[in-house]
Amino acid sequence: MQMTTPPVKQTLAVLNNVSALHVMVRTLLDRSSHLPGLGVFSGYSGLGKTYASIYSQNKFGAARLEVGDSWSKKYFLTALLKELGEQDPKGSIPSLFEQAAMALDADPERPLLIDEADKLVDKKIIEIVRELHDKTGVPIILIGEEKLPYKLQQWERVHNRVLRWELAQPCDEEDTRALAGLFCEGVTLSEDLLDAVRRHSEGRPRRIVVNLSLVEEIARNEGLEAIDLKAFEARTGWYTATPPRRGKAA
Repeated sequence: MQMTTPPVKQTLAVLNNVSALHVMVRTLLDRSSHLPGLGVFSGYSGLGKTYASIYSQNKFGAARLEVGDSWSKKYFLTALLKELGEQDPKGSIPSLFEQAAMALDADPERPLLIDEADKLVDKKIIEIVRELHDKTGVPIILIGEEKLPYKLQQWERVHNRVLRWELAQPCDEEDTRALAGLFCEGVTLSEDLLDAVRRHSEGRPRRIVVNLSLVEEIARNEGLEAIDLKAFEARTGWYTATPPRRGKAA
């Protein structure tokens, strides 16, 4: 069977979505002062948006929040202040807002990444993000699911301040190969196996990693240094995230 050269172990930085978010943050930081500073990075679950945000957080020293289902406006401001270094933020909502604005304004080169931003829209508290943007000019990136851009259309004052829109994309062949280098280190995967991993995982990094873990487990248990599609499918099935169905009783 024809094999590819084992890829060098790499990081998630090589993935296209990680690079796309990195470029967005850089663009917002470098924008002219008269331009708005909101960015929206959206896409289906499992496309690696959170990994991308963690990478950008580390690269730019950004503040980063993951919004919870139960968050209120006050909890959002309190969580933001803690992320910005305030140990025990207290006060009314207007007071917390002013504290957060002052903290953001103190370091205008520090971006703010808000993951699960859909929840702020759904709870009708997204305007507070717009107010923070207007008061400080700090780049703010809203990260969320595929419908986030459409949800934001209902909030014209927020929508009008978005400078960059970016849709997260499924992994391509190079992304899949990079993940194989990370999670199947020391094992050579054939081209047909790499392609099948991508297709059965629908290009979603989270599922790709699960399927690659199955490949790595087979190779480790059987002492294989190389494996192709036929050998893999002879030993196990694919992870697709589809729940099992009970068959009809005889």
